[in-house]
Amino acid sequence: MPLSDYLVTDDLTIVLGIIGASVYLLQNLYKPQPLVHPIILGRQSDTGRVRHPGESVVYRNYGTGLMGRFPIRPDKDVHVVNDLVRPQFESSRTLWSTKITNAQLNERVTAFGSGIVHILSRQPNVLLLLNDGIEFLIADLALAKFAISSMTLCSPRLLSRVLETHPPSAIIVDVDFLPRLLEMLPNVRGHQLKIIVVGQYEEKTMSKPSSEVEIITWAQVEADGAKTADSTPPPARSPDDAYTVAFFETSTGEMRGVRFTHENMTSGVAAIRALPPASVGLSSLDTIVSCHSLSTPYGRGIAYTALYDNASFATLDSARMYNTASQANKDLKDILSARRFPIPHPTVLFAEPGHLEDLSASILKEAKASWLFSLAWRHKLAGFAEGFISKVSLWDRMVFDNAREHALNHMASTLKVVVVSGGPLSNETLMLTRVALSVPVINSHMHPCASGPVFATNAFDVQVLPSADGRAHVGGPSVNVEAKLKGVSDAEVDPVGELVLRGPSVGRYWVGDEEEEHGGEGAWTETGEVARAMTNGAFSLVGHTA
Repeated sequence: MPLSDYLVTDDLTIVLGIIGASVYLLQNLYKPQPLVHPIILGRQSDTGRVRHPGESVVYRNYGTGLMGRFPIRPDKDVHVVNDLVRPQFESSRTLWSTKITNAQLNERVTAFGSGIVHILSRQPNVLLLLNDGIEFLIADLALAKFAISSMTLCSPRLLSRVLETHPPSAIIVDVDFLPRLLEMLPNVRGHQLKIIVVGQYEEKTMSKPSSEVEIITWAQVEADGAKTADSTPPPARSPDDAYTVAFFETSTGEMRGVRFTHENMTSGVAAIRALPPASVGLSSLDTIVSCHSLSTPYGRGIAYTALYDNASFATLDSARMYNTASQANKDLKDILSARRFPIPHPTVLFAEPGHLEDLSASILKEAKASWLFSLAWRHKLAGFAEGFISKVSLWDRMVFDNAREHALNHMASTLKVVVVSGGPLSNETLMLTRVALSVPVINSHMHPCASGPVFATNAFDVQVLPSADGRAHVGGPSVNVEAKLKGVSDAEVDPVGELVLRGPSVGRYWVGDEEEEHGGEGAWTETGEVARAMTNGAFSLVGHTA
């Protein structure tokens, strides 16, 4: 029988063969490729070679390596926080409601600094009781420029304790919060105090302060300083100079203060800028929106990052710490509160878990109205299984784009990265948020003793690692942080213990007016938190120490 008889076929067989070959090629050639190599996700920390008894090894960021130098500034020309306002940017950007250039910002900083220097005594310390706004930035930069120590509170509950134990020589306060402040001052008399009021201050409508208190308006200080700016040169400063103290409340209710140097703060900016991937790096075209108050070290680090990149910046209503009205809930409405500022549409969002829970629920509720939702959902999860995430797929255009537009309005098309911190985030919420937004969602961990993130996941890490409590892991250490666990059991595969940190972005605990600090150079800083180090080098927060 000739060979040609074996090759005889009909048209249907040929068509089925072509279809089968096409499906095979499409499945292999158009299969989404992982955005980050699996080896990197399998080793998110570089670990030390030795450890002490009862302690874990030292963990470092995998990109930094054990022998690598920690980044302490975003640029070689940045030595103190005032250098973050770079003169090479001539274009204006919007900070909250104010459109301003770097040159204009530096003028106002110099004017206010010159004015406050002439009204304060020697070795002054200034307490900032300001809600987030451009006045906070100007005051903080002015005090840093003229080497005046500043103090901030991570919670307004600490105000009475700080006034009693660390009485300031001056307080800068919003006019709305002034009446409440004046009520507390009779309990802390005994020294001359100057209060600088931001806003429209009318003496007739306020309770009369004691004779030891002098009230001055912000506008007067800035106007007087503008006249003497040329004759008031700022002192020389170095990166190791401490310039601010942040007070926070521990899980047990104890008040602790952390002293930060210029280097601590510039290191925090370097760490925050390392969070987004290079493909969506920060630039002057971005608009950053944050839910973290500038009174916290991490919130201030985010604001300084926007200043360094000449990006527009604003904070949400929930970041208003000294709010006389009820505190805003951390939900979708809070995210949309950024629209009350005349800023460009946000591209980078720093949020908390509560924001993402409400945001993802709102988007997915709208998306479920489409009859294609179940198919789009399966394709999204299949992409995550391959390590791929995108917001420009067919399923985004047909199902999710309209749902995002309904929830976020114009922000839906401009948002390119989300950084979440400030509390435990569940694996379920993280997965739902990735489906709903389809942009890199970075789960990070912050602490009041650090001006930058302590831990952070890879921006393209879309895997879901199981955990006993359902919490999502927070990744490996930040680019300039070392971490280890104390009090671990050698029998455990994944060590669990008290988390301690060190690195250039980590401040040092402040004991008292004598300015004594715990530990020397390179000492470990206790966080009061319990963490688990996973096999792949990622960390998971378990709770707090007793």
